Amino acid sequence: MSESNERYLSLLAKGLPSKSAVQAELARIAGERALPKPPEVYVSDVHGEYGAFSHVIRNGAGSIRRTIDALFPDMKDADRAELATLIYYPSEKIALWTERGANVQKRCAAAIEPLARVLASFASTYTHEHVRSMIEGELAPVVEELICMPHSAATAAIVASAASTGCADALVLALARAIKRLAVARIHLVGDIYDRGPAPERILDAVGSLPNIDIEWGNHDVVWMGAALGSAGCIAHVVRNCARYGNLSVLTDAYGINLITLSLFALDAYRDDPCVAFGLKGGRAAYPELTDAEYDLTVKVQKAMAIIEFKVEAQIIARNPSFRMEDRNLLGAIDFARGTVEIDGTVYPLTDTVLPTVDPAHPLELTPAEASVVESLQKAFTSCERLQGHMRTLLDKGSMYRIENNVLMFHACVPLNPDGSLLAVNLFGASYKGRALFDAIDGYVRDAFAATDARTRQRGADLLWYLWLGQGSPLFAKSKMATFEIYFVDDKNAKKEARNAFYTLYEDKNVLDDIFRDFGMDPQSARIVCGHVPVKVASGENPLKCGGVVIDIDGGMSKPYQSKTGIAGFALVSDGRGLVLNALDPLESTEAAVRDNLDVHPTPTVVSDAPVRVADTDEGTALAQCAENIKALLSV
Repeated sequence: MSESNERYLSLLAKGLPSKSAVQAELARIAGERALPKPPEVYVSDVHGEYGAFSHVIRNGAGSIRRTIDALFPDMKDADRAELATLIYYPSEKIALWTERGANVQKRCAAAIEPLARVLASFASTYTHEHVRSMIEGELAPVVEELICMPHSAATAAIVASAASTGCADALVLALARAIKRLAVARIHLVGDIYDRGPAPERILDAVGSLPNIDIEWGNHDVVWMGAALGSAGCIAHVVRNCARYGNLSVLTDAYGINLITLSLFALDAYRDDPCVAFGLKGGRAAYPELTDAEYDLTVKVQKAMAIIEFKVEAQIIARNPSFRMEDRNLLGAIDFARGTVEIDGTVYPLTDTVLPTVDPAHPLELTPAEASVVESLQKAFTSCERLQGHMRTLLDKGSMYRIENNVLMFHACVPLNPDGSLLAVNLFGASYKGRALFDAIDGYVRDAFAATDARTRQRGADLLWYLWLGQGSPLFAKSKMATFEIYFVDDKNAKKEARNAFYTLYEDKNVLDDIFRDFGMDPQSARIVCGHVPVKVASGENPLKCGGVVIDIDGGMSKPYQSKTGIAGFALVSDGRGLVLNALDPLESTEAAVRDNLDVHPTPTVVSDAPVRVADTDEGTALAQCAENIKALLSV
């Protein structure tokens, strides 16, 4: 035996000092590996929809209601819905009962026994030690007793005592909290927390407090990361996009970003400009909360930031010839005399020819006033403590990709050539593809946030902008039309987005197997879970590609997409019973859910019904290796 192995066994023996202790630990590990796999939940493209995201996590992506239905088949559907809502929103439901004059202690006492049965069902998939760690507070011993004896006379005695002493409501809160913790062992958030929806900051606040969550960066996340680093291109996009969706309050209220300099500039520079191409997404009727003056200001801010965006992007492109994006400097392609622009050899009339801040002789140069706006915004973004804290959450809990239980998670795609081979992408003079590309980008981004020198931070900020807009980017799966075409060209042919070859080849198992091998995975059982491109379920599109080897879980949790998808998002659940993809219905509001016992009502698609044990997971493999190490002590 080597000296290092002897030292290892010596340290191990200190925790297992006797033969019986070793035998007991081996038995414990064997029992844990035989347990059903704890539930994992995958969601993507939440786009600031905090209410929907929170509800999916609260209801265990549908697993809590599914468990209630299985445990209480003879209970009225309305009563099962009430019980489910009590678990999801216990404080809010109890407050509603109080408001309606109900006997709260009596109502709560009646719920204790069924809640205990639901909790016992979820607890049966974990070790007792883990279950105990999930139960907190002074009532923890009582909750543990209820798990062990949900049908006994002792339970009836506990319920009677809780009702008589006035702690039935507190016991309900403790039971509901424990159920929700055990209903989701791990959350995989597969990108795009930011943009479009009203409350991305609330999602990041929640994510920061969750110990069991990981994030795979989405393109809408990295553009905010670039903005936090001070990238003028990323900042311009973030502000413009918030304006376009009527969400400037995300900047001002959630992050305290000062927009006074920008607002004054927009009102002055575009004072008499009708901004014909810059109406907000969905039109005036979609923003009843905005006054006419607020709507008009938001439109002008959107146009001001769009023009600034085109100009500062030109600076990024000039600094980074390896990005090969010179053809996207479209302000320089305008024929101001004719009011046209040439794009890829085709001449289009401009939809908006009022460009008061664009000098035809030097179209890509910022005016002094625009430069002042950029400087003001850079200072605001880089000095915002809450935003910087959320970026630390994205760095600490996030990455370009993740491999867990032979599932490869990334937001969009692995860039491919049309023949299915891995597409090489040039970053700062070096070529990368596949896993090496993801790893290189991950390293550049982390270096940028950790760096003290301006050059490294600038390089990382430019890369984050490229991940948002660049062709061949692994986070940006499509050859994205520039923002310019959105506003200035009224021709569908100029606005087409040519997707990367990944999206035409993900039904080819041979191509997928090559990707899995590049990432060091077993092609026989590997899967890909991604998002980014909304699945048009209403048009018959299937989120399962190649028989479920690839699962696209972008179902339109963001409200602007729901008219296209026909649903309100997906939640993929992997547990001991197999793999189920739930298509979600829209959630009217949290208040309505509590009041009327509304639910997301997931519509399940069984991807796999093969039972899965802990032994079949990465954790099970680690436990098996631990057991082998421990067995060596028996021969010492």
